[in-house]
Amino acid sequence: MRFDTRLLLQGKNTGIEVPPEILTELGGGKRPAVRVVVNGFAFRSTVGAMGGRALIPFSADKRAQTGLAGGDPISVEISLDDAPREVAVPDDLAAALAALDVREAFEALSPSARKAQVAEVEGAVGSATRTRRIARIAAKLLP
Repeated sequence: MRFDTRLLLQGKNTGIEVPPEILTELGGGKRPAVRVVVNGFAFRSTVGAMGGRALIPFSADKRAQTGLAGGDPISVEISLDDAPREVAVPDDLAAALAALDVREAFEALSPSARKAQVAEVEGAVGSATRTRRIARIAAKLLP
């Protein structure tokens, strides 16, 4: 589905407002996983809700990559995304999850939560910091 709109700016947040009729035609419910192309820039996301509107977040890194800013006119192509959301788990984090038998709990997290945990591990500069972060993430998943 295709529609033209403007990149919505609300405070410091930017997003793409999805018209109700488009959301209904998609058929994936009120918060579906979607594939989005904005002015030729493709990404995957999930429709959220804010202030009674259906919105697709458009983060600062996406704005930097596209040169878009709040209020800019955009052309949007949107489709349901039924592909699994895969997050590559580093070997050391996977080993810690397995050792505490919490890999299943990790996989039950939302894709964005799994991605955030992996980013936290990969963002560690020193090995001691990385080890501490891995231990903390695994321990948080214990029942």
